[in-house]
Amino acid sequence: MFWRKQKAAIERFHPLHRALTLERGFSVSLRRDDWEPVIASLAGHGTVVRRRKWQLSRRVPAVLVPLLRVLAADMPPDGVLSVAADLRGADLPEKRGPQHDVPVQRPVISMKQWYAVDPWLQMRAELRDGSVLELVVTDRVRYRRRKKRNPRGKVKVKTKTKTTQLVRVTRRLAKDAVVQRPASPPPRWVKVQVKPGKRMVIRVNGKLRGAQEGKAMLDRILDVSTEPFRWTPPGTAARRTK
Repeated sequence: MFWRKQKAAIERFHPLHRALTLERGFSVSLRRDDWEPVIASLAGHGTVVRRRKWQLSRRVPAVLVPLLRVLAADMPPDGVLSVAADLRGADLPEKRGPQHDVPVQRPVISMKQWYAVDPWLQMRAELRDGSVLELVVTDRVRYRRRKKRNPRGKVKVKTKTKTTQLVRVTRRLAKDAVVQRPASPPPRWVKVQVKPGKRMVIRVNGKLRGAQEGKAMLDRILDVSTEPFRWTPPGTAARRTK
């Protein structure tokens, strides 16, 4: 049987690793230390799987695994880390919005435009300082399908895409946590909302133009994720200043 050894290797993967390989996603909540076997299983993927059909999305080793490690390092042993990953891509019927016509001029005959919204990664971590961090990474893709007649009378159809990546991080602080406004403002592409109260909520939104991938994407996600932590001095999350 073709690919018999690779199929057998996939069956030996951790169940969540197998779900990423065959179904391109999963949704689960596990305690901190229960994520380590998942990470270890993912690390050996490339050594046993060669078929393109079963290759992991590049976002798994470049973004998902590093974020798992970063969050786990700031969690207590009994802390719960929830992850919903959908790596099937934005070009699915259930992720597309309605099409509408765009005004055109000759030689363009017609143009259709629609958007797809793909929240491909959602994470929630209970941190050791008593706060809760939530992360959502969304691709918003604009599609334009253009029908154009060239000088020879031939009609050509071309589809172009433009991606904007949205990163939202919410940190719900521990009750009566110490809060201190940062000395410097965040970058212009990062917006911060603060909801005061006994459990202050800091919500940060970042908008990334273009399709960031690999380390560039991870760095931008981490830039947004660290902003809520600038509001609390290190090691002082147990009570709030007066």
